[in-house]
Amino acid sequence: MNTYQHAATGRLDIAWLEWNPQGARTAVLLHGWPDSPQSWKNVAPILADAGYRVLAPALRGFAPTRFRDTATPRSGQLSALGRDLLDFLAVLGVEQPVLVGHDWGARAVANACGLRDGVASHLVMLSVGYGTNDPNQILTLQQVRNYWYHWFMATPRGARVVRDEREVFARQMWDTWAPAGWYAPADFDEAAQAFEGDDWAEVVLHSYRHRWGFVDGDPAYAEDEARLNPAPRLSVATLVLHGGADTCNHPDSSSGRESLFLGRYERKVLDGVGHFPQREAPKDVADAILRFCR
Repeated sequence: MNTYQHAATGRLDIAWLEWNPQGARTAVLLHGWPDSPQSWKNVAPILADAGYRVLAPALRGFAPTRFRDTATPRSGQLSALGRDLLDFLAVLGVEQPVLVGHDWGARAVANACGLRDGVASHLVMLSVGYGTNDPNQILTLQQVRNYWYHWFMATPRGARVVRDEREVFARQMWDTWAPAGWYAPADFDEAAQAFEGDDWAEVVLHSYRHRWGFVDGDPAYAEDEARLNPAPRLSVATLVLHGGADTCNHPDSSSGRESLFLGRYERKVLDGVGHFPQREAPKDVADAILRFCR
């Protein structure tokens, strides 16, 4: 069984999984919400067999990653996720990896590329369209409805549920964001171990509240926020994979983004796949990454 290793950055003790440590190229895979690094367990071995060293860190707030100082604000703002990734790469001495992210992880890898041009050889975003972090963005009424949980978490009642009924709340997303029957209960139980971190609820609540301008961010990221908003155009070769049956982020939300990319850009919709492509169709996802980065 793959076990977590740990890397200490300035703010975090980042836990990460690894496959094929001697791989000639490196791919870093970032999970989304509500999920864990185990979401890549069926994609990573395929990439490893193709010669990649594969790293899958746990995001801030998700166990077993921990904050190093009790005084550090438990921010979940999206710029912080991008900065965490840059710090992780620096500590491990990883240069120009393929950066792959799903959901929160997709926003993190894109923000890392926005903060440091040339940090990645390729960028792969799953289930998220680039340029969709702006609190003032126009949303369709369908997408507003899909984001009910964002608005719910902005209320005291929602905060209580996130803190006290986190597994029930997270399972609601798994049960409604993809076609019925897509996951095994044991896979959810495995992912839910990441939600038991001491700071998970506070990071999650801050993340969604900050995204829509309901709360302030950590001043430590003010410069990063300014660089990422509005979304900068990216020069890195980018692939977007979006499930055609995604009922969290409608597949239309990632279309029409070509003008935000200065280089090679491809987008592929995976028919019949919901919000968790790396879990629902791991071979298709891995094959698409390998083809794009060949």
